[in-house]
Amino acid sequence: MKRWLPFVKSDPTVAVVRLAGAIGLSERAGLSDKALAPILERAFRRGKPDAVALEINSPGGSPVQSSLIGSRIRRLRDELDVPVVAFVEDVAASGGYWLAASADEIYADESSVLGSIGVISSGFGAHVFLARQGVERRVYTAGKSKSMLDPFRPENEEDVARLKVLLDDIHQNFIAHVKARRGGKLDDEKDLFTGEIWLAAKAQDLGLIDGVGHLVPMMKRRFGDNVKFRRYGLRRPFWQRFGAQMIESTVAGIEERAAFARFGL
Repeated sequence: MKRWLPFVKSDPTVAVVRLAGAIGLSERAGLSDKALAPILERAFRRGKPDAVALEINSPGGSPVQSSLIGSRIRRLRDELDVPVVAFVEDVAASGGYWLAASADEIYADESSVLGSIGVISSGFGAHVFLARQGVERRVYTAGKSKSMLDPFRPENEEDVARLKVLLDDIHQNFIAHVKARRGGKLDDEKDLFTGEIWLAAKAQDLGLIDGVGHLVPMMKRRFGDNVKFRRYGLRRPFWQRFGAQMIESTVAGIEERAAFARFGL
């Protein structure tokens, strides 16, 4: 109420946006720009917060969705002049670190895993299994690269070479984002872009984060003990737990679990 009364100083407010899970697995399960757009808009615009804090716990995912979400955060930050501070929980790796780097400052727990500034593509080859079962794969295309990386056909060296070019280009986009956001804070003597991961103390030494710290105590030190927290995050409607949505969420959950497991989590 004080915020709307003239001549009465309002308590400072921090909007807390939770970004937890893999990025871009699907619109219903995982983080996507479409799902987060209204949440981020409310967080930045409602009552002109003194800061927006990002709670990040993500092993990564889609580079495009990571870029879209990060760009939206930066646009809102610049348009509304609201500082953004990221707080990493278990992991901010790959696309998760892309999101963290979109903030003005990054802090983490001592045991948080950070980095993995690289790009990965994985899949399976089933052509041997099909051949043993007596199944013949028939594919007809217009354009010699149309069936690129077909998992039911033997791997083609030209397809792999094309894929590596794409991965290298995406990697360069990732590197450019990190360098643009972290600037002179990065350690120039260390190659930070090999996909390696680090715990918080080492990540701080390398300039990937600004320090070790937790959200509530750090925001209280910055804005005082009377600071108010408004929380925002994805909420899955009750009806989506059933039917096809439940199956989709289950599959996405398995994929997400596998993504976290890459970092020992």
